[in-house]
Amino acid sequence: MVPERSKGRTRRRTIVLTQSSAAVVTATLPAVRAHGEAITRRFYQRMFEAHPELLDLFNRGNQANGAQQAALAAAVVAYAEHLTGASAVPWGPVLDRIAHKHASLGITPAQYTIVGRNLLAAVGEVLGDAVTPPVVAAWDEVYWLLACELVAREARLYAAAGLAEGEQVWRPWRVTARRQETSEVVSFTLAPADGTPAPTFVPGQYTSVAVDLDGGLGQQIRQYSLTGRPGAADWRIAVKRLRGIDGAPDGLVSTFLHERVAVGDTLRLSPAFGEVSAVAGDGPLLLVSAGIGLTPAMAALEHLAVAAPRRPVVLVHADRAGATHALRGDLPRLHAALPNLHTTLWYEDTSDAAPPVQTATVSGGWVDPELIPLSPDAHVHLCGPLPFMNAVRGGLLRRGVPVERIAYEVFGPGMLRGEPA
Repeated sequence: MVPERSKGRTRRRTIVLTQSSAAVVTATLPAVRAHGEAITRRFYQRMFEAHPELLDLFNRGNQANGAQQAALAAAVVAYAEHLTGASAVPWGPVLDRIAHKHASLGITPAQYTIVGRNLLAAVGEVLGDAVTPPVVAAWDEVYWLLACELVAREARLYAAAGLAEGEQVWRPWRVTARRQETSEVVSFTLAPADGTPAPTFVPGQYTSVAVDLDGGLGQQIRQYSLTGRPGAADWRIAVKRLRGIDGAPDGLVSTFLHERVAVGDTLRLSPAFGEVSAVAGDGPLLLVSAGIGLTPAMAALEHLAVAAPRRPVVLVHADRAGATHALRGDLPRLHAALPNLHTTLWYEDTSDAAPPVQTATVSGGWVDPELIPLSPDAHVHLCGPLPFMNAVRGGLLRRGVPVERIAYEVFGPGMLRGEPA
């Protein structure tokens, strides 16, 4: 759907393929679906060969492990299924998620032309003689319908962030404090380098951090949820150091931030973006997180401690152990400010599991969705690894929580089951 002006007000019109293109896309969807990841691998290869400067926008780790290619293939195929009526999954929320991510990277309309040209060429190279002129035209129409919807959304996001057309998203921020939360997590407090107040944000939003890496790796960008209080004079992020598994390299940006960034240094940050609010509604709130996924929940608690201190909140957090539970030291202060906050912790190792506050409970093992304290009218926010969120979301749905009251944040290119990508 895109807005269309009529008689002084905005109405919505449905985006549809032309009849001829819809027939061609429907007929060729099985082939494109079957070869989707091969197409997107070839797409990225040829685009980066022609435009190496675009490497600065993409997560090299997700490129190396194939996650980015898989996500793009799934998104394009799912959008085609949406346009042809083969899927009834609502696309508005997915488009909003993609648009917020693109805005946090500073994606421009001109880059959609580069992507479109290389993506359609990759389709032809992979599928060969099956890609006739009508097939090219039909899939070109799919791509540009998707691109136009995203460009429109991104333009609105840039305007809302106070950015003029074509203005870069990056601003210098100074590190004013650094705190070692655990052996693997460091939090950074940052303030605008020009001395202006930090912009406010919605709990659940994130900022992109751009760093310049040694060894010819150029710029790399990562998103980190804001963990402090909206409206404060500064921002805070918590960075988990990513260790490579099974021979994979360590995380480039997290290692740089852990080893190279100190108080007084300057980082380049984007405005706050992200379509998910961690404080939706005004009744009971359930915050469920695992590992570093606690970051948006902490911003929610910081916000509520000032804006709605009597709101009923249940915090459920899973971690390996008390020693790996980042920002745990903030909980006593937040409990004092939020008299209706109830905390339930699940630690795989309970040997050091003294609760951070007397009223908190600590259980061993993994979170059991059936045992999560649940108010029937609660809004829910989830954040953590995809398997964890799938399990908790499925359990809450079985317990009767409406799907529209379950929001979640996904770190990286993955999506939850039942979504189009």
